[in-house]
Amino acid sequence: MDLLLHPADRAFRAEVRDFIANNLTPEMRDGQRRIIGPYPEPEPARAWQQVLAARGWAAPAWPVAHGGPGWTAIQRFIFESECALAGAPIIYPIGIRLAAPVIMKFGSAEQQERWLPRILTDADHWCQGFSEPGAGSDLASLTTRAVRDGDAYVVDGTKLWTTHAHHANWMFALVRTAQTARRQDGISFLAIPMSLPGVEVRPILSIGGDHDVNQVFLDNVRVPADCLIGQEGKGWTYAKYLLEFERGNGLFSGRLRAALKRVEDGIGVERINDAARLMIAEVTFEIDAFEMLELMTIGVLEPNAAPGPVASVLKLRASRLKQRVARLAIDLLGSEALRRDDDGLRGVLVTDYLNSRAATIFGGTSEVQLGIIARALAGI
Repeated sequence: MDLLLHPADRAFRAEVRDFIANNLTPEMRDGQRRIIGPYPEPEPARAWQQVLAARGWAAPAWPVAHGGPGWTAIQRFIFESECALAGAPIIYPIGIRLAAPVIMKFGSAEQQERWLPRILTDADHWCQGFSEPGAGSDLASLTTRAVRDGDAYVVDGTKLWTTHAHHANWMFALVRTAQTARRQDGISFLAIPMSLPGVEVRPILSIGGDHDVNQVFLDNVRVPADCLIGQEGKGWTYAKYLLEFERGNGLFSGRLRAALKRVEDGIGVERINDAARLMIAEVTFEIDAFEMLELMTIGVLEPNAAPGPVASVLKLRASRLKQRVARLAIDLLGSEALRRDDDGLRGVLVTDYLNSRAATIFGGTSEVQLGIIARALAGI
């Protein structure tokens, strides 16, 4: 791999830096700086996404035909790294990186025209309805039912750990449309308007005390039949395709570097002694190695292409590094980490550490990822 930027790529990096400098506001930057969950609150992130959409840069991995910028892999890496290091808000990925690829590949032309432009600007804010109280890692055991009744599906059940459901106006959900011998064969992929009668969202507070996830109850909800994406009974296939994007089509190294920089800022230069510098250096080297892995993996993908089973390697390593960075903050704060009344950056770091324990659970637990790696990559 050629690790030196070509002149055209250096010019592109300068263009990106100029754009960020001219368009990223202090409010947007502060929204990202105070993030304590997976994603920032919708207001700063949506404002930044709409700025990017106006420039045609909101969906770096989308194909040109659907509004993507047509970038090379290295241009995408440059863009996402520069945004992260500048403190730009994370673009909420549930619509743009998860729902959209499924709609592009399996949705009808009408569904693509209906949803994709609004996903680009976050005019439609999506949430993901996969996990249930009895179906987390064993997702195929889900019991939420969708029974066809004329021009609608009647949906009953519940979804759990639904991130941003309290902000979303759409949810894509796996629902059981048939009882089959092989459980996966009776599952379908349904888009559900969150405004329909019978949809109830109840908050779940995290260990850090914030509200990011929810339980969604579906009681006799009549969902228009044209909200079925693809074919009935093919939802398991579509979900596996989606999960490759969730786990391995993001670029995490830039965000990890930004998180490490936030730790240094929160600790303060006066506390960065030789021992602290060594600890920071060790984490930096681990991020360097992960960045090379990302470049080797994502660098060969075409726009909107799924990375395959190697996505589990990226997800596993990124989530562990997320926890490593968060734990570093606590190690450097020492006894001051016991104070939860700090409303400044140190308080953010403590809450982020508590919430980071979930990084190796959401998106598929580490045990699930290791199983995928063993079967698909190691042949075990």
